[in-house]
Amino acid sequence: MKARPLGNTGIDLPILSFGASSLGAEFRSITMDEAMQSTKTALDLGMNFIDTSPFYGRGMSEIMLGLGLKGIPRDSYLLGTKLGRYSDVHFDFSPKRVEESVHISLQRLKTDHLDVLLLHDVEFVSLPQIWEETLPALLKIKEQGKARAIGFSCYPMKTFNTVLDHIENDIDCLLAYNRYTLQNDTFTELLPRMEAKGIGAIGAGPFSARLLTNAPLPDWLKEPEEVKAAARAAAKLCDDRGVDIAQLALQYACAHEGIATTVAGSANPENIKKWAKWLAEPMDETLLKDVQTLFAPVMNTGHVEGLPENN
Repeated sequence: MKARPLGNTGIDLPILSFGASSLGAEFRSITMDEAMQSTKTALDLGMNFIDTSPFYGRGMSEIMLGLGLKGIPRDSYLLGTKLGRYSDVHFDFSPKRVEESVHISLQRLKTDHLDVLLLHDVEFVSLPQIWEETLPALLKIKEQGKARAIGFSCYPMKTFNTVLDHIENDIDCLLAYNRYTLQNDTFTELLPRMEAKGIGAIGAGPFSARLLTNAPLPDWLKEPEEVKAAARAAAKLCDDRGVDIAQLALQYACAHEGIATTVAGSANPENIKKWAKWLAEPMDETLLKDVQTLFAPVMNTGHVEGLPENN
């Protein structure tokens, strides 16, 4: 699979990476065999960067991943996890928890180092803590050799810019989810700033929490009704042309040369095989233009995430 450099880190990532949130049974019950086979399938197809977090399955994703990677040479894959978010309501970015969280993650993942370590969803806390307390602890972890590249993730654009104002000279990468899709391309607003500092870009959520698929929209989807309606219309348009909207969404998300990788997750090996097949096919540029026309009235319409003042 094609790879791109992650900023100035010296790390090359595949354009499509394996998101292990599903291994934590975040979306449905899964079997041990599904978890093992999904991980193996992703690696066999060249998705050799795996993204997880202690939040996914409240530790289960990291544990299952550690089991799935057993016996696979550590130098044959790249591993990223996060810290700071541990449940829907439990956030802890204190220096003490940084050290504890990394220690536990390394044990679960059965490794002595991480290739990428991110602060997870910083918009849920008072932001000054991130640069005053959390960053020094994160830099210490990097100095100890436990993480090769460090950064943060969030959803609100205001949060990205506020945090970057204070730490852009000290981090290596950041992750934005649902911010480079058929319906929302606001991640591109950050790229010139990041490129100037050598900060690598990781995208996630090419399907925008199922919005850009043919699956029934989940009750927890936060996008406004007009966005959902446009997505349904776009899905029908694609279907009428004989294309799954998820294929177009994945091809589009992975095509941007300024985004090192796009993370997509599944505990279904057949889905992962399908994604690799889609990426090997050319994108229908005419269909893309027609879908973008449908989304134009709701383009970049998002939702509030985290503390209100961080949005």
